[in-house]
Amino acid sequence: MLGTTTRIVLSVIGTLIALAGLAVTIAGGGAGFGGLWVTIIGVGIVLVVVLERQRYRSEEADRTFEPVGPGGGEPAGSIEPRFRATEELFVDPTTGHRMRVHVDPRTGERRYVAEP
Repeated sequence: MLGTTTRIVLSVIGTLIALAGLAVTIAGGGAGFGGLWVTIIGVGIVLVVVLERQRYRSEEADRTFEPVGPGGGEPAGSIEPRFRATEELFVDPTTGHRMRVHVDPRTGERRYVAEP
């Protein structure tokens, strides 16, 4: 899981690496091919930041950069009223937090919240 600051830093670093690689590629010479690989690595870093998703979080929460709740789920109290708590519980193997599943009965959409 990447925090907001980490996402920003990695995005800037990836962009700078990609631009440096492009500059080397355009300059040509013997380093031109190496510059292409540097560009690919920089673009790869930016793509990872853009495509990486937080564990157990809704796409909406990821898109709006809402804070991450315990266990990587939604923050307690931030779930919309349309979601109903279920009896489904599991322990996140990475953090050890007990997570409760909430479901929107109309759409079947699921959200996860750490139990206290």
